[in-house]
Amino acid sequence: MNLDLASLRRHAIARTLFAPTDFADALAHMPFVQADPLRAPARAQDLTLRHRVAGYLAGDLERRYPELGIEEDFFVNYGFLGAHHHALMHPRKVRRRWSKARRAKAEVVLAFVRERGAVHPREVDEQFDHGKVTNWFGGSGKASTELLDGMHYRGLLRVARRDAGTRVYAARAPWPVPADRAEIRARMDAMVDLVVAVYAPLPAATLRQLINRLQWAAPQWAAERAGAFARATRRLAHAHADGTDWYWPAGEDPAAARAVDADRTWLLAPFDPLVWDRLRFERFWGWPYRFEAYTPAARRRLGHYALPLLWREQVVGWSNVSVEAGAMRVEVGFAGPRIDEPAFVRALDDELHRMHRFLGLAPFAAERVAAENPAAT
Repeated sequence: MNLDLASLRRHAIARTLFAPTDFADALAHMPFVQADPLRAPARAQDLTLRHRVAGYLAGDLERRYPELGIEEDFFVNYGFLGAHHHALMHPRKVRRRWSKARRAKAEVVLAFVRERGAVHPREVDEQFDHGKVTNWFGGSGKASTELLDGMHYRGLLRVARRDAGTRVYAARAPWPVPADRAEIRARMDAMVDLVVAVYAPLPAATLRQLINRLQWAAPQWAAERAGAFARATRRLAHAHADGTDWYWPAGEDPAAARAVDADRTWLLAPFDPLVWDRLRFERFWGWPYRFEAYTPAARRRLGHYALPLLWREQVVGWSNVSVEAGAMRVEVGFAGPRIDEPAFVRALDDELHRMHRFLGLAPFAAERVAAENPAAT
């Protein structure tokens, strides 16, 4: 198939920014939603879903999680996916085995969770007083929380709900073991298809990267990843453009993609499927977007939590949005010259009103500040 980069870019936008629908249909269209705990001005999963779920308000995913038939877990990143897709990864075997003493602690805690039905980490800590541990970034955390996280990752527990953002856990029944090597390969292929359904069209390098990231999903099948990549390159639709091979689900036709609404702008989450692949982002839009929340303030070029700004199939800049004393403060930056075209100004105002409603702020008041455009230098 002969395609140019513009056709692939249009296809990426059209298939990802589908018309807002109900929760079930939105999660069917986008079967994995990456999560992040930072609120700037809302969590990444909420910022992602607000474009896809009609009438979405910040926190709706957490509020409605128990009824949606989805699970929290590691996939290619930590996030939310349907129960059917979640089952593809388990029973998960972790390379670093627990000590005999730690395994015994987990068994006691599992029995406690089964007895209670669902438990908050605070209840486990009060019951067993496991003490403190040093976490991965050198700080101190509760050993009970770390143990529960490990049990969750190993598939012994599931997230039943969240209380004020904290995971509340319930026990799981044992997972069925794959019957044979053929079933393992079929599961790997299904996980690859899920990745492609979320992030396509993908350059070959990103497809390989995402398949390698399935080590988080199923570390027990690490040896299967190379074969899964080879099968994917034969199974998926593909074309050569801009010096590389691109892949997307069979049956889709990028050449037939329709342009999105030219009178609308979108502020996208840093982990939105349209933004996630930084290699593809730079190829599509000609400038490097970086997530700088963990970058020292003095070295930031775009801001703490810059939201890429899409308009007329181009990511023309970014915005940092914050809430101060109940008012929304907006800083806008441009990757090129500042855009003062009236149609753009109206479209941006409309998007800021949508953001305001999503955040549950009233009445509407937003202070907009023009930013420098370091990406253009």
